[in-house]
Amino acid sequence: MPTLRHEKKAYRNGATLVAGVDEAGRGPLAGPVVAAAVILPREYRHRSLNDSKQLSESQRAAIYEELTAHPGIQWAVGESSVEIIEQYNILRATERAMYVALQGLSARPDHVLVDGLPVRGLPIPQTAIVGGDAKSFSIAAASVIAKVTRDRQMLELDRLYPQYGFAVHKGYGTPDHLAAIARYGPCPVHRRTFAPVRHALEPVQLEFTAPAPLPQA
Repeated sequence: MPTLRHEKKAYRNGATLVAGVDEAGRGPLAGPVVAAAVILPREYRHRSLNDSKQLSESQRAAIYEELTAHPGIQWAVGESSVEIIEQYNILRATERAMYVALQGLSARPDHVLVDGLPVRGLPIPQTAIVGGDAKSFSIAAASVIAKVTRDRQMLELDRLYPQYGFAVHKGYGTPDHLAAIARYGPCPVHRRTFAPVRHALEPVQLEFTAPAPLPQA
């Protein structure tokens, strides 16, 4: 379960506000990538807050409501659209979404805990923690807010493009999603630079076998 160990270390090293940052949606074939930044009260505790992937949809929704309604919690989200993902790449788009989320906080943190690898170009001291959403309460909170925010966006996209099943798989490359892409082709919110979508756009290469020679008269 997550703790405040990493946050407390940052405070001991002189930080006054510590934010956790995480993203949702790096792997899907469709939709935006969404990041969240969260600053928790210093002694914040929660019985069930964890890495969003370890929680059920109903648990995530309940924790999201608690976090976003808490008067002592600062939070913000940022996203990079499919167009940005296509123009750059998913890594740079993810880093941009994290930067936008941090910029959206009402107070500027002086240390950031990031899930995974360091964020390039971030003008704030940071600690990158592999698997941080299961180790840090701040990152876990960010993971839940980012995941719920993105899932709700995918529900909206499902209403626009119901044939793809976005409400069920949230854009991930499930067999049903791949079958829908093969049947209907990609829609405007598909990431066309991702291999399964790109392959669906490639012309079919038909093998040609020369006919057997006609028998001689």
